[in-house]
Amino acid sequence: MASGELLTVSGIELEIVRRGAGRPIVVLHGFQTVDREAPYLELLGRHGEVIAPSSPGFGHSPRPKDFDTVFDLVHLYLELLDTLAGDKVALVGFSFGGWLAAEVAAACSHRLDKLVLVDPVGIKIGNRETRDILDVFNKSPDEVRRRSWHDPDRFAPDFNTMSDEALVVYARNREALCLYAWHPYMYNPQLPRWLGRIKVPTLLLWGESDQVVTPDYGRAYSRLIPGSRFELIEGAGHHPEIEQPEVFAERVSRFLEE
Repeated sequence: MASGELLTVSGIELEIVRRGAGRPIVVLHGFQTVDREAPYLELLGRHGEVIAPSSPGFGHSPRPKDFDTVFDLVHLYLELLDTLAGDKVALVGFSFGGWLAAEVAAACSHRLDKLVLVDPVGIKIGNRETRDILDVFNKSPDEVRRRSWHDPDRFAPDFNTMSDEALVVYARNREALCLYAWHPYMYNPQLPRWLGRIKVPTLLLWGESDQVVTPDYGRAYSRLIPGSRFELIEGAGHHPEIEQPEVFAERVSRFLEE
């Protein structure tokens, strides 16, 4: 375990990144864990206390042997919400973390006051022959890179310049993602039925150039959440918080303060 702040929830140690102070803003990471140096963290931290855990098996968070399903993660984050001070929490989820955030909100809206889903996976909208979500494990790395970013030359990871530790974390994140989300691939067949239980104001933010899950997928997701709002971010793919941090933070902070 690398050094850094830890948070223990139900006996499970989670690596955690914090920024800012005030109302809790819980951030659930996507395919990769949150970069401590990401500009959007400081920008969001002006509007509350950002709390970004690394899920068990991701980053430097250990994973218990019997902890291996999406629903283990959902129950862990339900428990996390109950440990935080204050009556209400804002919940933000990116990609895979957006799926988790949607599951948490469907189960436990009473602890939330706002929900932000950023290019989430988690549902299937087409028939059995339709690939709704890019297969990031079986497509070529070049295709995944091209379809994940608006400007891959600027923002995609450069493995040749990454430290050994960063490469290990990257590989560990992929292994954990595969464990949790391999079958069915990146979605819960039952989730569309229960998204209607989400009772808190919800914003879906989508990178206009996202080809991992397209904006049409996002619009279909939004239609399943009563009263939710769908907004595009130009000049961004599957990671608008990274490619357009100022625009992303402005959209989120405006929504949180409405």
